[in-house]
Amino acid sequence: MSASDGAGVVERIGFRMSEVVERWMPSPFVFAILLTYIVYVAGLVATDSGPVELLEFWYGGFWAFLGFSMQMVLILMTGFVIAYHPRVNAILQRLAEVPNSGAQAAAFVGFISMSLAWVHWGFSLIMGAIFAREMGKVAHRKDISIHYPLLAVAGYMGLGLTWHWGISGSAPLQLTDANNIGEGTGFEFLTSTVPAAETIFHPYALTLTALSIVFASAVLYVLAPSGDRAKGITEYVDEADLFDSAADGGRATDDPATDGGTDAADPVDEPPTGVADVPAERLNNSRIIGGLVALSGVAILALQFAGQGLGAFTLNAVNFGFLFAGLLIYQRPAYYRDRFNDAAGAAAGIVLLFPFFAGIQGIMASSGLALLLAEGLLEVSTAATYPVIAWVVGSVANLFVPSGGGEWLVVGPSVLQAAQELGVPYGQATIAYAVGDAHTNLLNPFWALPLLAITNVKAREMFGYAIAMLIALIPFLAIALYAVPY
Repeated sequence: MSASDGAGVVERIGFRMSEVVERWMPSPFVFAILLTYIVYVAGLVATDSGPVELLEFWYGGFWAFLGFSMQMVLILMTGFVIAYHPRVNAILQRLAEVPNSGAQAAAFVGFISMSLAWVHWGFSLIMGAIFAREMGKVAHRKDISIHYPLLAVAGYMGLGLTWHWGISGSAPLQLTDANNIGEGTGFEFLTSTVPAAETIFHPYALTLTALSIVFASAVLYVLAPSGDRAKGITEYVDEADLFDSAADGGRATDDPATDGGTDAADPVDEPPTGVADVPAERLNNSRIIGGLVALSGVAILALQFAGQGLGAFTLNAVNFGFLFAGLLIYQRPAYYRDRFNDAAGAAAGIVLLFPFFAGIQGIMASSGLALLLAEGLLEVSTAATYPVIAWVVGSVANLFVPSGGGEWLVVGPSVLQAAQELGVPYGQATIAYAVGDAHTNLLNPFWALPLLAITNVKAREMFGYAIAMLIALIPFLAIALYAVPY
C-alpha cells in the first residue's frame, strides 16, 4: 500500500495496526489466562507476598464478586432483550438507510452506540452490535463500500468511551449507595454518599460526554478504509445467513420498506404456535398480567425517584428499571421469558471470564499491588493535573481488571483520598477515573464478547482499529480533562 493510493494517513495507520493485531491477538479467554500469570509474577516481584499466598489471594478473589457479576449479567441481558424487540430492530433497519458511504456508516454507528451507552451500557453493547450488522447488510444491498470490522468497533465505542459517565456507570452509582461506603468498604472516610447530581448529571460529565461523542465519531470517519482495504459483511458472514430471521432478531427481511413493523407474523402480537387453549397457557401469555406487573414495577421506581430525586440512581435501580421496561414492551410473560433464554448466550462470556478477572483483582487487592499502582501515579499529581492522573489510574487498572465496579472497589478509595487531600471534588475525581476505565476497554476484548458473537467478527479482526481509536483519543481526553472546568 502506497501513499498515492488515495488513502489518508490516519486510514493507513489504522489499517496497518489492524493487520498486526489480527496476527497476534489471542482469544479473550486466553487473554484473561495470560493476564493472570502477568499479575501473579508482578505480585511476586513488587510485593512481600509469597507464591502460595498469592494463589490464596487469587482463589479468594475468584468468588468475591458473584453478586456483582449477577448485576452485570442482568444489565447485559435486559439490554439484549430490549434491543432485540422487533419494533426496536425495525428502527435500526431504517436508521441503517441514512449513510451513503462507508465513512458515514462508521461514524453513525459510533454516534448511536456512544449515545445509547450513556443510558445503559448493556443496551448499547447489544444495540451497537445489531446496528453494525444491520448497517453491513444495508451496505451490501446498496453496494456501499464499508469495512465491517470498523463497524464492529463503532458498535463497541459505547463501552470504549461513554458508558461509565452515564446512568449505568458502576463507580458513580456505587457512591450513591450508603451500603458501599460504610465500614469495611475502604470508603469509610466519606461522611456521606456522593449523589448522581455531582457525577453523572454534573455539567462537567455532560460536557465531556458530548465533546467525546463528536470527536470519536470524527475519528471513525477518517479511519474508514476505502478501496480494496474495505471488506464488507460477506467477508465475515455467509451471504446465505445474512437475512436469516433467527439470526437477526426474528425479522423476516432486511428491507424496511417491506418489513417496517409488526404484522400478523410478529411474535409480539401473536402467541407462540401450538399453544394449547388451556388456562395455564392463557395466563402465561396474558398481556393483562404482564402489563400489570410491568406497570407495578414502573410505579415503584417512580416512587423511589419522587422520594429521593437523583439519589435514587443506583445500580439496582437501573437494573430494576430496565427489567420492568422490557416487560412493558413485550407484555406477554412467556415471550419475555423466551427472550431472556435467547439472551443467555450473550452473557456466557461474562459467566466464564468474570471469575478469572475477579481472581486477578483478588491478587491486586490483597497483595497491595493495586494500592502501589494507584499511589505511585497519584503522588505525581497536583490539583490542576489530578483529573488527568485519575484518568491514567483508571486506564491502567482496567487493563488488569476490566470491571468498572470491581476495580473501583480496589482503587477507588485511593483515588478519592488523594482527591480529598488536593481539594478536588469527589464527583470530578470519580468521573475522571471513569473516563480512563472506559477508554481502555478498547484494548481488552472481555466486554466485546457479545458483540463478537452477534457480528461474527473475531476479536483479532476488529481490535486493531479499536487500539487505533484508543491512541487517537489519548491527546483529546488529556486536554479535555485538564481544560473542562468542574
